Amino acid sequence: MGEIEKLRRTTDINLARLEEDIVGVRPEHSALGSLPDYVEHRDGISRAGALSAEAVVRDYEAAAKEMEAMGAELIDAAKKCEAMTAEVHNAIAYMRETAAAYRQEAKKIFKRIEDCALFTQDVRKTCEDVKRRMMDGSVTE
Repeated sequence: MGEIEKLRRTTDINLARLEEDIVGVRPEHSALGSLPDYVEHRDGISRAGALSAEAVVRDYEAAAKEMEAMGAELIDAAKKCEAMTAEVHNAIAYMRETAAAYRQEAKKIFKRIEDCALFTQDVRKTCEDVKRRMMDGSVTE
């Protein structure tokens, strides 16, 4: 085997290795798989240039897809927040209704206690009047 043949094989092996490193695929897979539809190779681009451009665009596309996935997660989080906010508003409304009911009940109890106090005062006054009349002898039969 001549020196030129050895050099050619070494170059072929190095190019194959370079292609694997740049694209990150095994030799049995096509390095020129589908590209995102927003890019396409220009005519006359070298193999190394094409592979380098593909590697870069694939990294950017992977990052863009991760951003979109993060956006979807944020949308889910926002929906959960909206649902939680609705539940909080319902809880606040329930608390306000309960507080209003407590105030109504307090008003009723307050009135009953004052009614009882007034009734007790009337009873005491009546008892005192009767007792005083009995002492004065002004009770009529």
